[in-house]
Amino acid sequence: MEIGQSVDEHQLWDLAVDGKPVGGFPAKRYLLLNKPEGYVTTVADPQGRLTVMDLLPENSRVGEGRVYPVGRLDRQTLGVLLFTNDGGLAHRLLHPSSGVEKEYLAQVEGSLTPLAMERLKAGPPLDDGPTRPPAKVEVKGKRILLTIKEGRKRQVRRMLQAVGLRCTRLERLRFGGLDSGGLAPGDCRELTPEEVASLEALCRN
Repeated sequence: MEIGQSVDEHQLWDLAVDGKPVGGFPAKRYLLLNKPEGYVTTVADPQGRLTVMDLLPENSRVGEGRVYPVGRLDRQTLGVLLFTNDGGLAHRLLHPSSGVEKEYLAQVEGSLTPLAMERLKAGPPLDDGPTRPPAKVEVKGKRILLTIKEGRKRQVRRMLQAVGLRCTRLERLRFGGLDSGGLAPGDCRELTPEEVASLEALCRN
């Protein structure tokens, strides 16, 4: 690098010992995907099903630019899904102590009674333990807007089932402060530096 040349945070840094290069760290990458239905949230599927990685550009699936999903959405669930190769941030975003909000819109069958709503807000017990209260619940006709601060397997569907409702369609509208921003299902984009900073800030609160 020439004297005075600037280096931004997304470039690779080369290390050297006694003047000999010993490799470098891959640039940190952050992507947001609007996940459609029918894709498994995994890097590879032994059953040969389509995975969310199939929706990413090739430079995000292989090589040093490869990224990994942050948490998961089940095969039938659509909406916002983050990817990164920044393992530290991914861990902090998913750790219960960070309390990062995830907002879902659920189409349901059944009646959300006042008692069921209070149980949802309080966090109904599930087979793998009690859910972390409180949840935010808003009724929109036959749909329920539900915001939680955990991300256990099929958690929203199980919470709804626990209060007598069957979820027929589920979409994650928001992860932290990020939404799909008009992305068509199956499309993805890189996060801006400001968006990455907002995620970092959530983990510090």
